Amino acid sequence: MKIGIYGGTFNPPHLGHLAAARTAMDALKLDKLLLMPAAIPPHKVLPADSPSKEHRLAMVEIMADSMNLPGRVEVSSLEMDREGKSYTSDTLEAIHKQYPDAELWLLMGTDMFLTLHHWHDPGTITRLAGICAFGRTEQDGEELFAPQREFLSQKYQAQIVTITLPGLVDVSSTRLRELLARGEGQEYLLPQVYGYILMNRLYGTHADLKRLELPELRACSYSMIRAKRVPHVMGVEEEAVRLAERWGGDEGMARRAAILHDCTKYLELDDQLRLCRQYGVELDELEQQAVKLLHAKTGACIARDIFGEPDEVYQAIFWHTTAKADMTLLEKIIYIADYIEPNRDFEGVEELRRLAYEDLDRALLLGVETTIQEMWDRRLPIHTNTLRARDWLREHGTKTEE
Repeated sequence: MKIGIYGGTFNPPHLGHLAAARTAMDALKLDKLLLMPAAIPPHKVLPADSPSKEHRLAMVEIMADSMNLPGRVEVSSLEMDREGKSYTSDTLEAIHKQYPDAELWLLMGTDMFLTLHHWHDPGTITRLAGICAFGRTEQDGEELFAPQREFLSQKYQAQIVTITLPGLVDVSSTRLRELLARGEGQEYLLPQVYGYILMNRLYGTHADLKRLELPELRACSYSMIRAKRVPHVMGVEEEAVRLAERWGGDEGMARRAAILHDCTKYLELDDQLRLCRQYGVELDELEQQAVKLLHAKTGACIARDIFGEPDEVYQAIFWHTTAKADMTLLEKIIYIADYIEPNRDFEGVEELRRLAYEDLDRALLLGVETTIQEMWDRRLPIHTNTLRARDWLREHGTKTEE
């Protein structure tokens, strides 16, 4: 097994780190990559206003999740859990004990590579792991790498691979922190990481979460969910805006409700229940046990309380899972958009998509009936509000007024 170890302060993790990690995985054909945030880096002093190690770890976990390689990319808290300075030689010793038969590769940037012989115990480092160094710019090429590679090879018999990454995001973490404090620099970050920074007011950011523009709102929403869920949320936003345009709804509110509709999707049941208690949301017996039903309610609460969304958006998110009798236009739009967004692929979805632009109420009835049938087939309980939605639509007709 080939294992790569990519350490650093990740303060913050940016697109350059991500590109380097991906390139090294491909170039070295790694079976596993360990992202290793340092607690106390021995080579530099963390700025006094740096985020806590817990925040840095969380941001690296977001970056790892974005790579969509579960089982192959992991975040290790090994150095953060260890007291004292984060010496790489100690880290490699620990990893070697855990994976005694693995081929280890230590990944690093140009500056670290050129000073490797000054690190603590470079002999142990080069004995336990090969070195993969990558350059951020065109200048970080063979002319710069060759002398150090020859020196390390001769002195330590080091195994070395050097990679130049033309077009790699060329920004230092120091410069990026300065930009973030001025309200700039988001182009160097994953949206999810930027959202996490805004949500936690890191690096001198002070965004008013209740007055966010759409790019910042998306970033915050994406930071709260898994990367694999982001395409769905983007699809729901796209579909909701089209439906609002077709049926004369408020496109702005449809967009914002769609962006936030799944923001608490990945909270565990205990956390969902805690939020329901916090916001005074009354739950029936089924909801107290079904985590999939709760994210609509807690997401609506977060949308209103944290992001300052109006009651119309709150209600649209609140009912997007179960539906209810006598839904407003915005509530219908979010429910159907969630059902038919472009990434959905199930038997009958094309008919539902066609109906959604011909008669929204008929589409809503078909969606509700499809859900009821699916729950029945799976011998799962059907929520009372879903049954009431079906009955109301059947009783009051299904012709949407244009």
